[in-house]
Amino acid sequence: MVPRDTPGYRVHRALSSLTSIDSDQLEPADQERISTATTLLEQVDVLTQPNTTRDGDVNRES
Repeated sequence: MVPRDTPGYRVHRALSSLTSIDSDQLEPADQERISTATTLLEQVDVLTQPNTTRDGDVNRES
């Protein structure tokens, strides 16, 4: 699989695009939309990251 063709990479790209927007130039409603979208993408980004401690915890317990 191409590393750029993963859901995590796409979320990262979308998050990078949103954070690069100069929101000071936008209307307050648009600023709020960007803030909400950024927050949601940050939450999804955490969920798409591999949990390396989970495997480590399983190995430690066995």
